[in-house]
Amino acid sequence: MPSRRPPFEPPGPDAAVFVISVAAELSGLHPQTLRTYERLGLVSPGRTVGGGRRYSHRDIERLREISELTSAGIGIEGVRRILELEHRAAALAQRNEELVREVEALREALRRAAAPRQGVLQNKLPVLRGPDPGQSVVVWRRGR
Repeated sequence: MPSRRPPFEPPGPDAAVFVISVAAELSGLHPQTLRTYERLGLVSPGRTVGGGRRYSHRDIERLREISELTSAGIGIEGVRRILELEHRAAALAQRNEELVREVEALREALRRAAAPRQGVLQNKLPVLRGPDPGQSVVVWRRGR
């Protein structure tokens, strides 16, 4: 009976798999340009045990973006700032999504706590804790 091979799973976008010559070809840049961009901190490829550079798909996309920006006449410091701002915007968007989910969960918890159960309104609200120890949310209900 032939042995079964596990299904092939392509590497993720952060897997450092491309050697510098392949990364240069995929990005349309010269290998020396890739080394310069690394030295300037615009890209940080992985390293093998022997010290060889390995670029990920995400690195290739970043190199392409740098190439487009410099081709449009933007200097390296401008490119650095644009990349930094894009990174910050993405981080803020992700944090915003987390906060939206958290608010939705809090609203749902409050809705359930305030919902009548067997015809009687609950007097107790759930204890809601924040992400940091010692943080909590206080909800006041007017007396009747």
